Amino acid sequence: MASSGYEFEEWCGKTEVSQDVIDPALAARLRTTLLHDEQTLSTEFLPTLGHWCFFQSPAPAHLLSEDGHPQRGGFLPPIPLPRRMWAGGKLEFFAKIPIGATLTRHSSIDSIQAKEGRSGKLVFVTIRHEYWQEEIKLLTEHQELVFREAATNTHSDATSRKTLGVTPPNELTVPLYSQTLSGDPVTLFRFSALTFNSHRIHYDRDYAVNVEGYAGLVVHGPLLATQLAHFAEQNFAPKDGRLGSFSFKAVSPIVDAQNYTLCAGNRSNDGRVPLWIIKDDGVLAMRAEAQFI
Repeated sequence: MASSGYEFEEWCGKTEVSQDVIDPALAARLRTTLLHDEQTLSTEFLPTLGHWCFFQSPAPAHLLSEDGHPQRGGFLPPIPLPRRMWAGGKLEFFAKIPIGATLTRHSSIDSIQAKEGRSGKLVFVTIRHEYWQEEIKLLTEHQELVFREAATNTHSDATSRKTLGVTPPNELTVPLYSQTLSGDPVTLFRFSALTFNSHRIHYDRDYAVNVEGYAGLVVHGPLLATQLAHFAEQNFAPKDGRLGSFSFKAVSPIVDAQNYTLCAGNRSNDGRVPLWIIKDDGVLAMRAEAQFI
């Protein structure tokens, strides 16, 4: 790992095995949260990326950090940087996840990298998850988390966050398909409840604005990725086959006062579809790619 004062090499390769049941009631609440009037979702299989609602490790209140996340030092290393974000991920789908099934998840820490960013020290942790139903592998996921220093000046920090977003390159400016959504507080509350996510930036406006320097409640990166994956499936799966892989990278945060637009470009000959999310101020919020097989 790069010289940073943080030495966690012994955590690389650490593994964990867990089990969970894909509860039908929780799956139904997820469908209700994600649905729009014109959409339907299967009641037999979990919606794409719905596995993020499961395999949670709830911690009692006295073992939570100030930001609402569980204290580190169990599976995740005790990185002494207070702010944690889900930076992106890559997923490969082998079969749909049946509702009611018992799944086993094999997890391992693939890498830990320290870097210096314009806002200070950063530590990136890449986790690999494999999801199995008995002897059948359903899904492989690489999840990238980023840990950051505390905000020293909320106004300047919020400003620097905005400048991290860039306008899309030319090939992404005219989408083939688009859909505009809004990050309303009710949806954020529901998604936090579904994923048992107690990170305060998603529901505690005072904390999000005055401690972490955001302009409002932050829309979950996994919620945005889920909406983008479903948007791609709605527009391409009926004629191009099932979703085989999906990758995403968060570029700049979206807050609940903003509208944002899901965008999809043209499908390439090998089934790849460029995806992105643009905010109402023209700043790029997320890049992604779906591949249909």
